[in-house]
Amino acid sequence: MYYVYILTTKNRKLYYIGLTSGLERRLWQHKNKVYKGFTSKYNIYHLIYYEEYRYVFDGISRERQLKKWSRKKKLELVKKVNPELKFLM
Repeated sequence: MYYVYILTTKNRKLYYIGLTSGLERRLWQHKNKVYKGFTSKYNIYHLIYYEEYRYVFDGISRERQLKKWSRKKKLELVKKVNPELKFLM
C-alpha cells in the first residue's frame, strides 16, 4: 500500500503533504528529523490525515493534486474525517 498523508505542527499552523509506502516508518523519520528539510526545520510531524492507495501512480497523482490546493481546501478535507484535527499516530 501507498499512503498520501498530511502532517502538521503542534499548534497546527503549518501543513506538509507527502507520499510513502511505509507510513509508520516515515512518521518516525519525520519526528526524529532523519532527513533535513521543511518538516525538520519547522517540527512538522503530527499526522492528521492519510489516504491509502494500492498503486503508487494513484498516490503520486493525489499528492500532486493536494499540494496544489489552498490551505482552506486542505483543511476542509481533513475536517471531513478528523473534525477536531486530532493527532493520529
